[in-house]
Amino acid sequence: MGQVYEKVRNCYESVRQKTDFVPKAAIVLGSGLGDYAQEIRVESELPYGEISDFPVSTVPGHAGKFIFGYIDEVPVACMKGRVHYYEGYPVSDVVLPVRLLRLMGAEILFLTNAAGGVNTSFHAGDLMMLRDHISAFAPNPLIGANEEELGPRFPDMSKVYDEELQTLIRRVAKENQIYLQEGVYAQLTGPSYESPADIRMLRLLGCDAVGMSTVVEAIAANHMGMKICGISCISNLAAGMTANPLSHKEVQEAADLAAPNFKKLVTEVVKRL
Repeated sequence: MGQVYEKVRNCYESVRQKTDFVPKAAIVLGSGLGDYAQEIRVESELPYGEISDFPVSTVPGHAGKFIFGYIDEVPVACMKGRVHYYEGYPVSDVVLPVRLLRLMGAEILFLTNAAGGVNTSFHAGDLMMLRDHISAFAPNPLIGANEEELGPRFPDMSKVYDEELQTLIRRVAKENQIYLQEGVYAQLTGPSYESPADIRMLRLLGCDAVGMSTVVEAIAANHMGMKICGISCISNLAAGMTANPLSHKEVQEAADLAAPNFKKLVTEVVKRL
């Protein structure tokens, strides 16, 4: 047993001392989106700090706890807040929560984040479904000795974001008259926001949105065989696209603006899983 898998197992055993809840789907709530947890019929809550060896989020807007319960009749585990690479954690700790959720039984991972719009047709408050990502800017969580308990040495990445889930998200958005963008997301390390030159580079590479999370989690979840989908809340237009300076307050305000459509979209998708 490798060190990474052993740490995940220790977390799993710690959680199992407190709950035997088995989720079908796991939802990771990004910056400013934590209020979505109010949509869940809660069975129990578990602060990250009560889990042995578990990394604790330090960012405003990230409460730092698991919420276990039901959306309609679907059992879900919701991460109200995530940890980020820029907080100083090794990338193996950043993706530990996703690996833990898989061990708990989650088959589907619904990733969400607040992101800067790189595509010039995007606006603050838009929702963007992830069709693909670019992972060149954050350390790959699979670097190092492969731990066979987690997945294969060279996992295929050609269809990280499940096509059936994408089709479902599109259908739910159309039925509920929710305007839905689609595109490619890039994760940079942060915590500084990108420079205007960074954004021009990302646009040339084919990126539509940029943030400081999600990609490493998707890689780890794909490695473990989970079905993955993702939604970005476009919190602002990225550096150099407007005259306004970027701030975390702006991110949270845009998430509040998008909250009704975000809640409706996620809830209706999860009900049909």
